[in-house]
Amino acid sequence: MSFNHAHWQQRFDTLRATHGVPGASLAVLADGQVHELASGVLHRGTGVEVTTDSVFLSGSLAKAYTATVVLNLVDAGALDLDTPVVQLLPEFATPDPAATEAITVRQLLSHTSGLTCDFTYDSGRGDDCLARYVEAAAGVALDCPPGTALSYSSVGYAVLGRIIEVVTGKTWDQALKDLLFTPLGLTHSMTLPEEALRFRVAMSHLGEEPAPVWDLMPRSAGPYGRVIISAGDVARFAKMHLDGGVAADGARVLSSEAVELMQRRVIDSPDKWTVSADGWSLGWTLYDWNGVAGFGHDGSSVAQHSFLRIVPHAGVAIVLLTNGGDYNRLYHDLFSELLAELADVRLPAPFAPPANPPEVDITPLLGTYVREGVVTTISRADDGSARIRYEFVDGMKDLSPPLEAELVPVTDKVFAACGESFGATPAPVVFSALADGSPCVYIGMRATPKTS
Repeated sequence: MSFNHAHWQQRFDTLRATHGVPGASLAVLADGQVHELASGVLHRGTGVEVTTDSVFLSGSLAKAYTATVVLNLVDAGALDLDTPVVQLLPEFATPDPAATEAITVRQLLSHTSGLTCDFTYDSGRGDDCLARYVEAAAGVALDCPPGTALSYSSVGYAVLGRIIEVVTGKTWDQALKDLLFTPLGLTHSMTLPEEALRFRVAMSHLGEEPAPVWDLMPRSAGPYGRVIISAGDVARFAKMHLDGGVAADGARVLSSEAVELMQRRVIDSPDKWTVSADGWSLGWTLYDWNGVAGFGHDGSSVAQHSFLRIVPHAGVAIVLLTNGGDYNRLYHDLFSELLAELADVRLPAPFAPPANPPEVDITPLLGTYVREGVVTTISRADDGSARIRYEFVDGMKDLSPPLEAELVPVTDKVFAACGESFGATPAPVVFSALADGSPCVYIGMRATPKTS
């Protein structure tokens, strides 16, 4: 079915307004063509409208770009996926010497290294920022032993960024330009704030108001959290992955084998709701829509959020970039309609507790779960229901007051955290186990082992 631009512009405008999103950009790859749409304003204070060439902060969508560059270097014979990281970066370390020796490039890509996620360290604006970040992260505790579980890791992708620098002799920023942006003709993709000022730039909105600053992240966050992009450029990046690694002009960016490898499942995801993940590959989130396979990635940066969904069988990719409001509902409603029409995909309903929750014995789940910066406590309320307390500690203690909520059973292992401090919509809390059978809990895709 051909893409009806006028129809989808009307639906985009309507749904964006319905869900209070100030501004958004949409790109749809269908029938081999990239269709670009824009809606709303970049900044409520200035009233500047979103255009199709506007750029947004991508958040963790940057990880897919970093992973693609790593596979480009593997293609070139400059890197081996099973090389221990410490052989490439002698300064790399963890508090566990055995883990330090064991962690490989492959594990970093697939979030199975055990490295944690929430270590935001400002190592300065210099070209040495990633080298300094890796050194600073040496004392940060692992979420779990390498290879024992999926645990979403921004630290792991910062380390990958540093590996790219060592292998190429360039900064991560320059390597992305030379190996991805330039060969793909991505003129509205960049990594540094000062480069973004050439374009119409989206401002994050907190509630009704624009955020006080544009980007709170340090430069070292780039490999895991900052590629600044237009929706159309993301669709062109996705098209290369759908076209077997070849750019629009015929230039080869990745081998077909590397493209396939990046889409091959490495590990299942116990938490199938936080980012709609059924599993993980070497860089991509994997989706299973009632038997229809897809891949992509989400990202968040302050209040800017990005969504990429790619459906190989239909040759379809959809990109949504937003700057506030109820972005998750906009994503779900808009993508449900687009994917149904263009790729015969039916998205599952948004995560929510059931109308009639099952009765669950929470006794085995009670206790304390600890990872770097966070202590999670599962307790029983006076009425017998489960409660969660999510407390930031150590270097993250000033990030937020403790979050508390009731846990409503969805299954015997999956609960919905329902409470204002956890957000406007219920948050998934998933009880699972590491490879050795020891219990853990997933919140935000992070594995947190039980300690008592």
